[in-house]
Amino acid sequence: MTSPLPPFDWDIFCCVVDNFGDIGVTWRLARQLKQEGALPAQKSEVQVQVRLWVDDLVSFARICPALDPAQDGQWVDGIYVQHWHERLPADMTPARVVIEAFACELPAPFIERMAEQTTPPCWINLEYLSAESWVEDCHGLASPQQVGSQRLDKYFFFPGFTARTGGLLCERGLIVERERWQQDVAGLAAYWASLGLPPQREDELRVSLFTYESEALRSLAEGWRQSVTPVTLLLPLGRSLDDVLIGAGLAEAIPGARAGDLLQAGNLTVKLLPMTDQRGYDRLLWSCDLNLVRGEDSFVRAQWAGRPFLWHIYQQEEDAHMVKLDGFLDHYLSPLPAPAGQWLRRFNHALNRGEHTGELWAQWPQYAAIWQQHGRTWPQRLLADGDLVTRLVKFLESRI
Repeated sequence: MTSPLPPFDWDIFCCVVDNFGDIGVTWRLARQLKQEGALPAQKSEVQVQVRLWVDDLVSFARICPALDPAQDGQWVDGIYVQHWHERLPADMTPARVVIEAFACELPAPFIERMAEQTTPPCWINLEYLSAESWVEDCHGLASPQQVGSQRLDKYFFFPGFTARTGGLLCERGLIVERERWQQDVAGLAAYWASLGLPPQREDELRVSLFTYESEALRSLAEGWRQSVTPVTLLLPLGRSLDDVLIGAGLAEAIPGARAGDLLQAGNLTVKLLPMTDQRGYDRLLWSCDLNLVRGEDSFVRAQWAGRPFLWHIYQQEEDAHMVKLDGFLDHYLSPLPAPAGQWLRRFNHALNRGEHTGELWAQWPQYAAIWQQHGRTWPQRLLADGDLVTRLVKFLESRI
């Protein structure tokens, strides 16, 4: 006989899109809410209960190896993971707060059960991260929803980069943990050894790359191959593999490429990595000198790494993604001297437009030091007004 489920404080719904982006964010959110998401008037000794509804458990298991995709419901890291399909569990009661991640649209029967509660849940639509200026005006707005005779308000919650938005996901203590990791010379050597690499040399750059396909990667890999400075590229198997290996002159290795392979081309060493869980990916970002990232989850984690990074944003029709990219770059580059800021904007544009990057990479020695310093101070600016969970709990104070 299975144990009855407890009353839940948080229900989070996630529709998996593009394999890892949306589920990556919601899985981090669920775990942080479990640890830090005590609702107003909740006693400190009472455990926070979080339920995560996911429609694609197979993709989810790629970043959460403890998950069994064959189970309809299971506990993982203190979170109850429920397979989201057409039929709801018969004894299901909505949580005090219900989050639909990225406008995934709650199932109609679930909304009906929300409306049936004596005190209906607070309904949050967690939107995609954006740095565009209009986000500040829409953050926190209510959208009335009529469900039978009951009116429910759905609130729009926008992650963002200013005090008038919802902030960014960042667990309490993460920055301290990262600092400890980056200052532990012996620990870093052990980490590289665990990946089959020697300790990093003083004259060597180590780069992680987790992006979408882009012609720009071919010229970038070619530049690394011809670089005076040795470059070791940490490349998780995925969508960018072909472009990187073609640019490095290693096209013949593509058909048989396997995790663990170590490939050499000129002054470029490519280490192929398997997919890792989120904790492992954080440590990869913390350990590298430069990180090329994509989407939303890896993009935010690269910022907490305190290191230089380039963002390959998810492509949208009519170049709408470039507007989003420039909205972020307006914030990110504002503290930098104009020449460094202009170079970094061109570099991000080239990556996202599939343009040649050879001349841009050649200027790395000129701007690396100022970019590295900016990477270290940038997280402090982002957290000055609190992280996303802190702001979300505060937002709920007068609404539940």
